[in-house]
Amino acid sequence: MSVTITFLGGADTVTGSKYLVRHDKHCLLVDCGLFQGVKQLRLRNRAPLPVVPDQIDAVVLTHAHLDHSGYLPLLVKEGFAGKVHATPGTRDLCKILLPDSGHLQEEDAAFANRHGFSKHAPALPLYTRNDARASLKQIKATAFGKRFSPIPGWYVTFQEAGHILGAASVLLEVAGRRILFSGDLGRSDDLIMNPPANAPLADTVLIESTYGDREHPTDDLLSELAPLLRKVAGRGGVAVVPVFAVGRAQALLHAIALLKARKQIPRSLPVFLDSPMAVHTTHLFEQHLGEHRLSEKDSRALTRSATMVSSTDESKALARRRGPMVILSASGMATGGRILHHLTQYLGDHRNMVILTGFQAPGTRGAALADGARTVRIHGRDIDVNAEIAQLQAASAHADARQLIAWLRTMPGTPGQVYVVHGERRASDELRKRIGHELGWRALVPEHGSVWPT
Repeated sequence: MSVTITFLGGADTVTGSKYLVRHDKHCLLVDCGLFQGVKQLRLRNRAPLPVVPDQIDAVVLTHAHLDHSGYLPLLVKEGFAGKVHATPGTRDLCKILLPDSGHLQEEDAAFANRHGFSKHAPALPLYTRNDARASLKQIKATAFGKRFSPIPGWYVTFQEAGHILGAASVLLEVAGRRILFSGDLGRSDDLIMNPPANAPLADTVLIESTYGDREHPTDDLLSELAPLLRKVAGRGGVAVVPVFAVGRAQALLHAIALLKARKQIPRSLPVFLDSPMAVHTTHLFEQHLGEHRLSEKDSRALTRSATMVSSTDESKALARRRGPMVILSASGMATGGRILHHLTQYLGDHRNMVILTGFQAPGTRGAALADGARTVRIHGRDIDVNAEIAQLQAASAHADARQLIAWLRTMPGTPGQVYVVHGERRASDELRKRIGHELGWRALVPEHGSVWPT
C-alpha cells in the first residue's frame, strides 16, 4: 500500500500544523497545532478532524510552540489514547505551554461571559488547564539522534532544528519511504540557539516557509534594538514588547543584557519579564545546555537580567510605575495574555513604544499594529494607538529564504518531491519557485485538506 500525507493544517497558512501520514490501516500525526490569527482559521479548531482521534496510532511533535502542539489537549479530550513522541526539551516546554494555553482560554471565556462581548452564550474554552495537564501524561521523550518506533514497522529520528529548545526536524521511515519534516527551522546566525543540523537523505521533504519570500536584514538584533530603547528611555516612555514566551523572550533578555554591558543603553533602564510561562522557560535553559549557544554562566544570568513577574498583582502593579522602563510580555502577536492589559494601558501615550519582535500573522493585533492601525480592539473595547510602533526585522527565530535553501542543499541527494508548508500563500509560492529555479527539484504548495503521495 502507498504512503500518503493529508495536510490538516500548516497548508495555505503559517499556523495549525498537522500532517496525517497513512499506511496500511495505520495513522501517524506529525504535529498537532492550534490555528491562530483570523477568525476563519480559528474556527477550524472547533471543526472535527477528518479522522476520529482514537484511530490515530501516535503523534510526533517537532516542537512545543502552540501552532505545532496546542491542539493536543483537545485531541486527547476527544479520544486519542496513544503516545505523543517529542524531544526532552519539547516535553519540558509542553508542561509549561499547554496548561497555560488552557488557563488562558478559560480566562478569555470567563472575561467574555462577564462582559457579554461573545456571540456565544456561554463562551466556552476549547479545553481547560486540567485537560492540558491530562494530555501531558501521554508524552514520551526521546533524545536527538536516537531512532525509535512509534508504530510497529515505522521509525522516527529527531535531529536538531535550532529555532527553540527541543525543536526538531523529523525523519520518518515507513514502507521503504523516507519522509523528512523540517519543523520550524532556526537561523544559522541566531543569537542564542544552535544552527539546524544538516538535512538527511529523504524521498519526500516537507519544508516550512514562514520567511519563504524574504531574507533577513544584514543588521543584527543588537544594532536594531539599541536605538529604539535609547529613544524611548530618553523621553521617559514605556517600551511594551510582545514576545513569544519560548525563545523570543530569552533572546530579547540576552540582547538587552549585552546592550547594557556594552553601555549602548542606560544600565539603569528597568526591565520586566511579565509572563509566568516565559519566566519558567528562562530557567529551562540551564537544564538543556548544549542545545543553545549560551554558557552555563550566561544561562544563569538570563534569570537575573530582568525583574521576573509571576503573580497577577505584580503584573497590575506595573501600571502604577512610571517610565522609562521595558516590559516584555506574552504573546508575540498580541493575541491574548497579559500583553493585552499593557497595550490597553500604554498604547494611548505618544511617549511610549510598542516593539514587535517578529512575524505577525494576518488577523492578529500585532499585524494590525504593524500595518498602522489607529485603533485596536481589546476585550471588547477600541483602544486608540498613539504610541510609536516599531517592528524588529532581525529578531526572528525562523530561517529566511536563503537559509532554507541552504539547508536543503545540505541534503546528500535529490528528493523526489518537496511540499512547501507552514507559510502564507505568497511566502510558500515564492519558496516553491526558488526550489525549482535554484535546486531543480520538484516542489508544490499543498492546499488545506489535500492528500498527496510520498
